[in-house]
Amino acid sequence: MVGSQPLSSAGLQAGWSDMGLLMNIVLGIVGAAIASAILSVFGIALGGWIGYLITGFIGACLLIWIVRAIRGRTA
Repeated sequence: MVGSQPLSSAGLQAGWSDMGLLMNIVLGIVGAAIASAILSVFGIALGGWIGYLITGFIGACLLIWIVRAIRGRTA
């Protein structure tokens, strides 16, 4: 399971203002799982704490970006 560091890093990069903390955490966890699955399809295996950090960060940022693109910004 992915730790909380990628989630908080991705949330800080994406910004907390548009979505709540809980939504960012959920999107971070789901995004990290999706990124890990996609990378494994291409034969890329990132192991260890640093690998999980990178995968979680990339996946969370991408998923938060996709959700914002679909929902649209309300600011």
